[in-house]
Amino acid sequence: MEIERVNANTLKFFITYRDIENRGFDREEIWYDRERGEELFWEMMDEAHQREQFSLEGPLWIQVQALEKGLEIIVTRAQMSNDGSKLELPISEEKQLDLPLDENMDKILDDKFALQNNYEPEDEPEPLEGEELSFMIAFRDFEDVISLSHGFDPVGVENGLYHYEDRYYLHVVFDDTLIEEDQDNRLSQLLEYGYETELTIHRIQEYGKEILSEEALEQLRGHFPLL
Repeated sequence: MEIERVNANTLKFFITYRDIENRGFDREEIWYDRERGEELFWEMMDEAHQREQFSLEGPLWIQVQALEKGLEIIVTRAQMSNDGSKLELPISEEKQLDLPLDENMDKILDDKFALQNNYEPEDEPEPLEGEELSFMIAFRDFEDVISLSHGFDPVGVENGLYHYEDRYYLHVVFDDTLIEEDQDNRLSQLLEYGYETELTIHRIQEYGKEILSEEALEQLRGHFPLL
């Protein structure tokens, strides 16, 4: 996959259909299976974050063009206007798209992304009451995982450690008995040492290496005392 840094807020990707298939995706399913298409996109964005230090925070403007040998994807990160009243999405050097900041911001962006790809936006399913939250946290160094293990309270948190493409990944699942405040506190702790990634546990398990499938932080704390 080729990644070109157009400017501080814009990346251009080119990924061949062969590369898509080598990553475990079917070139057709990414169009009709929304979940698989999003999985491929966020995998590409995670790679861009690692290679180009491109921040994944905030709304993204996405343009997709199907070419003969692959896909060209342009991703632009929206910027806040000087007065803080709207988001500015650069479309070209000559013009920008200004969007008002309101409670319908997410829907506006979803609809515009849908128009770019010629499909009707669908309503996202609402989270189920009592549904367990899970996150995939990536770490650049093993020492960061060890440091986390000595300061993290794992009660009510399932966690497993994996290695994939020169990164360590901790898959965590919050028990639904944890109150929201405790979940937020634990997630904040995790993000002090690593960063959240959109890679799925299924891809990590299929293509990565399992290090500790259960109670990873507890085992690391026991095996690697802090100096």
